Amino acid sequence: MTLRHLKIFIAVVNFGSMTAAAEALYIAQPTVSQAIAELENHYGVKLFDRLSRRLYITEVGKQFLSYSRHIVTLFEEMDQIMKNPDKSGILKIGASITVGARLLPRLTNDFADTYSSIRIQAVINNTRDIESLIMKNTIDFGVVEGIVHSSDLISHAFMDDELVLAAGKQHPLSKCQYISSSELENLDFIVREQGSGTRELFESALAAKEIKWRLKWECNNPDGIKSAIINGIGVSFISKRLIEEEIKGERLSIIKVNGLDLKRKFSIIYHKNKYLTESMKAFFDLCYSLPSRLDF
Repeated sequence: MTLRHLKIFIAVVNFGSMTAAAEALYIAQPTVSQAIAELENHYGVKLFDRLSRRLYITEVGKQFLSYSRHIVTLFEEMDQIMKNPDKSGILKIGASITVGARLLPRLTNDFADTYSSIRIQAVINNTRDIESLIMKNTIDFGVVEGIVHSSDLISHAFMDDELVLAAGKQHPLSKCQYISSSELENLDFIVREQGSGTRELFESALAAKEIKWRLKWECNNPDGIKSAIINGIGVSFISKRLIEEEIKGERLSIIKVNGLDLKRKFSIIYHKNKYLTESMKAFFDLCYSLPSRLDF
């Protein structure tokens, strides 16, 4: 079993067939078939079920895929660093939208002050997509506000956050300090897209109280949500950290909801098999120390 076997296996999974994998790798299809057969014979397992000329990865195949991706990526990282010892490489970070909008720029600048030779590549998306990218080893780790669902991921909280009910100054609620949770059923809500940690917390909190809610607008951009709230299109539960400036500028009001608590944590997440480099650990340390360094 060689690194080449692992790369071929990963390609078959990524492209969905041996023929497509062969074309992508510029090798003959029988070579791909032979490599998969050699892997299965070596471990005495079936990596794929072959049904109606289609391949379906087995459960043991999924386990093997996780290891394969990390082994190949680790080898490529080693190869790059060893061939370029004077360069410290790239740190690939994924951030959920709230963290990416509010915290990642500060963290990136703080990191660059000490590790200027390391280039950061950032991907900002919802928590579900960041989790998927980590599972594929496309990024090194993520900083997110959502709940991690895969048992293969390790999560470490580093900061508290809270969702608050926000309304524009033109909205009737803007003059209220408190409302009951039952009054939420009468409101038009602007919400994040499915897969967002903010959306998941909002939905689960209201479901726990058996509160029905009305969708007015769905948006994956925090600036779009804030603009919609300010213009009176609806209300939204949004991270308090995202609307600090709008609150100071008296463009948005916060309304407390009796009996409803939407507190959460921002967390660092990474695959349990991920090798943590010194630069990754340094970035983690910046995350842990961030609450004491923030001026907002």
